[in-house]
Amino acid sequence: MSDLILVVDDDEDIRNLLTFNLQREGYQTIEADDGAIALELVRSHHPSLILLDIMLPRVDGLAVCRELGKDRNTDSIPIIMLTARGDEVDRIVGFELGADDYVVKPFNTRELLLRVKAMLRRRGQSENEDPLLRCHSVCLDPQAHKVTINDKPVELTALQFCLLKDLMSNPGCVRSREELLSSVWDYQFEGYDRTVDTHIKRLRARLGDAADIIETVRGIGYRCKG
Repeated sequence: MSDLILVVDDDEDIRNLLTFNLQREGYQTIEADDGAIALELVRSHHPSLILLDIMLPRVDGLAVCRELGKDRNTDSIPIIMLTARGDEVDRIVGFELGADDYVVKPFNTRELLLRVKAMLRRRGQSENEDPLLRCHSVCLDPQAHKVTINDKPVELTALQFCLLKDLMSNPGCVRSREELLSSVWDYQFEGYDRTVDTHIKRLRARLGDAADIIETVRGIGYRCKG
């Protein structure tokens, strides 16, 4: 069965454009024109990915992110935000509330589809041959898609898991923001370096006292302690 994508936008023309192109790529789609309906559809259909506008009636996109992030049944669903707001502050707020990616309108449909494919491919990757990765008190099991700290499980989103896996797979090696964008997000676009910084911040928050295994290399990127 193909992946189900929820398209949330109060502009019918944009919903039609996205739905047409997604279905042409073989995806199933459902639609919502406001945030309240979107929340209902997520909980009843559990889509594989959400394309979410920020400016919505009743419940806006940021509030939708916040609500989905509170629920363990929905906090791992990838969210790509679609918005006319190009301000960096709005982008960072969206990331901190749980969005995985951010596309500013007017967007290039082909680029958006590439991001959708990359995110879904990452979410469904088979990790069967990968060994356990350890760094101090943190253990990452690619096969079980599980992270523990001192043998206690830690809840990470699919993107946070991939980001931590990349860093732990290269202990002691500096990973530039560009390398992380290419490896974890599976694309290379200019102007998205802050995407990496914001997600590192969220990942460190999830790791709690073990957050210091991720070191910042000023002006270059990040590394996992060797």
